[in-house]
Amino acid sequence: MNKKSNPAPAFDDGNAIGARLQQVVDIARTAGDEILDVYRGQFAVDTKSDGSPVTAADHRAHRLIENALRDLDPKIPLLSEESAAADIAARHKWRRFWLVDPLDGTREFIKRSGQFTVNIALIEADRAVLGVVHSPVDAVSYFAERGGSAYKSAANINDPPRKISIKKFDRRKVVMVASRSHSSPAVETYRARLAKQVGEVSVTGMGSSLKICLVAEGRADIYPRLGPTFEWDTAAAHCVLDMAGGHLVSVASAPLKYNKSDLRNPWFLAAADRTFDWTALADDLRPRK
Repeated sequence: MNKKSNPAPAFDDGNAIGARLQQVVDIARTAGDEILDVYRGQFAVDTKSDGSPVTAADHRAHRLIENALRDLDPKIPLLSEESAAADIAARHKWRRFWLVDPLDGTREFIKRSGQFTVNIALIEADRAVLGVVHSPVDAVSYFAERGGSAYKSAANINDPPRKISIKKFDRRKVVMVASRSHSSPAVETYRARLAKQVGEVSVTGMGSSLKICLVAEGRADIYPRLGPTFEWDTAAAHCVLDMAGGHLVSVASAPLKYNKSDLRNPWFLAAADRTFDWTALADDLRPRK
């Protein structure tokens, strides 16, 4: 393991952070240091069986997180994007487990855009009840636990985390966030329909689960993900968005669930203010089975 990252600062706003959440934030930050050690040098890019890229940073972060979470509570199993096939098959009996993407946004990592994250979520009964999203390059973390608030840590480790919340809907200033590496005609159709209803729509490009976090912290109104993702891509940020007052649902308006038989997510919308019907614009854009 590399040098240990400085721990996230404790809360000082009267809302005591749970010890478990504090520990998971620290684990994500330390995994981020491990990723940066690879990022700052030369690295090879391999291809997995599904055609997606993988690097030494993915593997090193996975091992660090797996060992650290086992030390935290050996009774809770872990499912990661980099888990072995046997571990993935065993998950059907789990009601409580860690769901991890050790490096979300590997394509952004390879392009050195800086827009990649460490995602750690705790799943209970098909819902994300704890979520940590850490951006190693920016040294910023988003985190939340069900029943509490959502928070963002500053890049300055000495600054206390601050509460974040969604923005209220204002049709004069609608902001949509879209994927930098996974654009699609369906997303452009969605944007055009939204613009027809509200007027001008500003579009911000972003990588990894940071897109959901932008909605959670009030910098965007909507993130339409009209393309493939997996459960580990969304779970951590999903919890953050929920606790910030937003919601993440399929284009059919159903809440996303975790530990499904098929780990792929349906097309979804990560939205802020519920007073606007975001799903109506995507009703006929559902993918055909």
